[in-house]
Amino acid sequence: MIPKARIETVEIIEDLNDWQRRYDSWSSAGPNRSDSDYPFVKNRRAPFTPARRALPMLNLALVSTAGAYIDGSPELNPDEPVFREIPIEVEASDLLFTAKGYDPAAINQDINSQVPVERLLEFERNGVIGQLNPVFWSFSGFIPDANSVVNELAPALAERLHRYEVQAALIIPASRLCHQSAGLVARVIEASGIPTMTLAVLKDVVESVRPPRVALYAGELGSVAGKPNFPEHQRRILDEALRLIEP
Repeated sequence: MIPKARIETVEIIEDLNDWQRRYDSWSSAGPNRSDSDYPFVKNRRAPFTPARRALPMLNLALVSTAGAYIDGSPELNPDEPVFREIPIEVEASDLLFTAKGYDPAAINQDINSQVPVERLLEFERNGVIGQLNPVFWSFSGFIPDANSVVNELAPALAERLHRYEVQAALIIPASRLCHQSAGLVARVIEASGIPTMTLAVLKDVVESVRPPRVALYAGELGSVAGKPNFPEHQRRILDEALRLIEP
């Protein structure tokens, strides 16, 4: 179970009133509003939970904002603070994506460019990580209402990670706005007692939202886990990110 008292002592959105004022102003513009003018959350500090085990002993969770869901299940709607829990055995061909805010070309070529289950299973077999958690979590990270991420999606997701006894979480955004959603989810999960690593390609957003740990590199939206059909690149990106979790 999540130590809820601990989460309540941490400000996930530090100046909530200021953000709410800016968000309401942006939202009131209606059809005339621009995504480029979106008022990102501004934080100065971040919660932090140290890793208590080395990578080869960790149960690692994968959290994706790419909007993956199993073909035949209800579609993931953008803007809704809900997630899907997907067994890692599910084939890429059985997954669909709510790809709002990013170009799905890369993920359609190679799912590992954004949802790197195969790469992480390789890491498990090679002893880089202890194990990849048997399910991964996905949601559509194009959620303008940061409050709904913090108050609805992230606590429910953190609860599931605790139930699976996850010991670290790798969080991978897909779009620009996803970087905020991923960062807020990381802050809640970290405040609940699980160390996180957010893989990122947008410095300005992560410096504003401040997830606890960030592996930032000059990558592309829609293929944040590495170039499609380039497994060596994906392995390098993921390995360098995960090493930053270790004590």
